[in-house]
Amino acid sequence: MRYEGTIYRPPSEADAYILQATIGCSWNACTYCDMYRLKRFRVRALDETLADVERARERLGTRVEKVFVADGDALVLDLAQWEAILEACRAAFPRLRRVSAYATARNLLEKSPDELARLREGGLRLLYIGPESGDDVTLKRIAKGATFADHVAAAERARQAGIVLSAIFLLGAGGVERSAEHAAGSARLATEMDPRFVSALTLTVAPGTPQERLQRTGRFTLPAVPDLLRELRTFVAEARPSGATFRTNHASNHVPLAGTLPADRDRLLQVIDAALDGRVPLRPDWARGF
Repeated sequence: MRYEGTIYRPPSEADAYILQATIGCSWNACTYCDMYRLKRFRVRALDETLADVERARERLGTRVEKVFVADGDALVLDLAQWEAILEACRAAFPRLRRVSAYATARNLLEKSPDELARLREGGLRLLYIGPESGDDVTLKRIAKGATFADHVAAAERARQAGIVLSAIFLLGAGGVERSAEHAAGSARLATEMDPRFVSALTLTVAPGTPQERLQRTGRFTLPAVPDLLRELRTFVAEARPSGATFRTNHASNHVPLAGTLPADRDRLLQVIDAALDGRVPLRPDWARGF
């Protein structure tokens, strides 16, 4: 397959065919992110994308059950391009169960309810969206480009279209100064968005990012590991989705957790408390990565 630059995908898409329909991220302003910083955003020519689908059909054929459309926020593609991609995927992969992509609140709100419904009918079943925080002060500081209210509205629009959401929150994003507000606000946002899947990652301050410059000049301090675990504890204790699969299995995290909120809340809190007490070993720094 033809790929440009480093390709990123969620852990749950490890067995998916990755189709790079866009290069980079259309927003590409988040202070902490270095994933697409060196890529100038552009939409790949449709004939190139469809040619890649055909190559995948020839090589993988009936083995493909999931397609993840990359790069950073592929939902930004217009409806005509999306529908052509979805049609090609349905034709190429007879065992196809779902198509998924990263998205932003802005992407979702720029699509009409009818457009999103058509994408759902075409096979787009799951969107990964990273609010990172539910604290509006933190959202502004990390240049997320959307507010608490924007994310709630975006989630409702996806829900009305029948598209499943996986929401991603970022431990440490508020720094030491906003740690408590960030954790509590994130729990509130997870409750209001009510996604089917929720995950937590831990902020890694990447060299060359605006976040690293803020840290170097003393304007941002990443919370210590125990405080990051306390953020996680607040999130698990206070988030009230109606029934969400919850994971912290990303390599950036110190403690891997798996369960359902709210059903497994008490068990998850017990594991976090054990980690805080030193009774559960933490993932060593050499084994962590973003």
